[in-house]
Amino acid sequence: MRKIYRDLEELQTDLDQWLKDYNEARSHQGRWCYGKTPMQTFVDSISLAKEKILSLAVAAGRNSEYLLNRDDNYGRCI
Repeated sequence: MRKIYRDLEELQTDLDQWLKDYNEARSHQGRWCYGKTPMQTFVDSISLAKEKILSLAVAAGRNSEYLLNRDDNYGRCI
């Protein structure tokens, strides 16, 4: 079904709701996600990502605290 939007705010509201449903309500289709939502999969993988960053930092001889606490280009701490 197509919808004609009268203004950007109405479109933004629908997009925000769609993204919320897509990331937080539906189950993830990935093979190793075991039916979790994409957001649950992301949150569950944060510690693994930090471990990988630490091991890469050690292998490269870099300061792991810097890599874990820096602010990336998107304004999120990794």
